[in-house]
Amino acid sequence: MGLRSAFIVLAGIFLLALVAIIPGPAIAAGVFHSQAALLKAQTGATTATTTTAAQSITGNGAPSGPHYNLNIHGVLKGGSSSTGSNGHDIFVPLQGQCKIALSPGDFQVLDPNCLDGSAGFQLPNPVDSAAPTTTIYSVWARALAKPGGSSSTTTCAYDLTGVLICSTSQYVMVQTRKNGQSVFTNVSADLLFVSQCIDGKLTRTPLFDSSLQDYFWQYDNTGLKLLQLRFYQVPTTVDASGSSC
Repeated sequence: MGLRSAFIVLAGIFLLALVAIIPGPAIAAGVFHSQAALLKAQTGATTATTTTAAQSITGNGAPSGPHYNLNIHGVLKGGSSSTGSNGHDIFVPLQGQCKIALSPGDFQVLDPNCLDGSAGFQLPNPVDSAAPTTTIYSVWARALAKPGGSSSTTTCAYDLTGVLICSTSQYVMVQTRKNGQSVFTNVSADLLFVSQCIDGKLTRTPLFDSSLQDYFWQYDNTGLKLLQLRFYQVPTTVDASGSSC
């Protein structure tokens, strides 16, 4: 055996001895960290996909994912219908109008009985001051129950001198469904803002902006038995103030 061959054999024996000396857990640790890094990357990709999927539109026209339901029931005044609420129901006249007072806070029905002319609903501030034309959450609406009837909802408030200001962007729901499921419509621009067209320019004021006070929805009903609103934690961008109208 030559000198070169002997050196190679000795080097091999040394490496085998070194592997035998190193504890097994130390070797496994390197493999674990590599797998953990891969799992973290895969988890991040899954989260991003889930977030995107949660904002995708489903077959009923609304996004998928968690949401808050508000059901606005049209009932006959003096009828036997209950006006009790589990925090998700407001009862309005089947024919006529009433005011749903709005206040900032977590989603919650404060007063479910609008048959006496007024009810109360609490919902979060819909925009961030840094992005006043992109909502933090969105509102989707559809009519349920038997086809027939319509309603209109107008966002109103008072200016600081006490003058009533009502939005020119009125949300109108007509129940005309004959077959299949009812479809949701994004109504964020109508219900979360007071919009005015002044001298051909749009002025859009989000709910709870300090330039107005005592915000409410004016609900006018012509036989619509159930309007369902869903609030999703997804943004909606609306036309900015100053654009042509």
